[in-house]
Amino acid sequence: MKRMMMILVLLGTASVSPLLFPLAESGHSSMDVLAKLALLPSVALIGIVWQILHRRNDPLARPIAVGLAAGAVATIALEAVRLPGFWFGFMPGNLPRLMGVLLLNQFATGPTLASDIVGWAYHFWNGATFGLIYVLVFGTCTRWLGMVYGVLLGFGFMFSPVVSALGVGFLGLQFSNGFPVTVTLAHAAFGGVLGWLTARWLGFETSAVRDAVEVCLTSDPHKRRSARQVL
Repeated sequence: MKRMMMILVLLGTASVSPLLFPLAESGHSSMDVLAKLALLPSVALIGIVWQILHRRNDPLARPIAVGLAAGAVATIALEAVRLPGFWFGFMPGNLPRLMGVLLLNQFATGPTLASDIVGWAYHFWNGATFGLIYVLVFGTCTRWLGMVYGVLLGFGFMFSPVVSALGVGFLGLQFSNGFPVTVTLAHAAFGGVLGWLTARWLGFETSAVRDAVEVCLTSDPHKRRSARQVL
């Protein structure tokens, strides 16, 4: 149960960053307030949990580090598709720049170097947290699953309040037919690289969530002990 609770805390904390922008765009609060109240504490909590596990030589520490690193690197693949789509007019704006302006509450004054740095840092942290969620939930046994995961993230983005707030219509089609294509391909690239990197860096790694659930549901004490040794 302790391991299951630890994983649930990590999953919940990792979900804070990706949900921040949609929550702000849906009118629940401003991004600068949400960043102070939720984003920064979530980043700190993930760091603290990893430090505790690392010092204990807990086998969960390495998947956490790899998931975060692979997600951040995979964001470069996403940008390799998204940025050309933006340059060719398929996307309505540079979202990392917009997020930086909102995070620093500089909507009236516009983007600055500081807001660009903050926006891109937030963007890459989002990728890192999606990588962490992927490793914990799915493991690394099936590389192609990363691409499916990425495409689902793209669909989630297109159906989120962010796209509605941009005023580009359903799936962005009022802005450009290339909008959903760009978003889908960019997230497929993200997921593909994520699946490949995590498998390469971690090797064969089963789902931490599934393993923890199996331990919790195992009624035989001897089987439970063996399952814990696997974890």
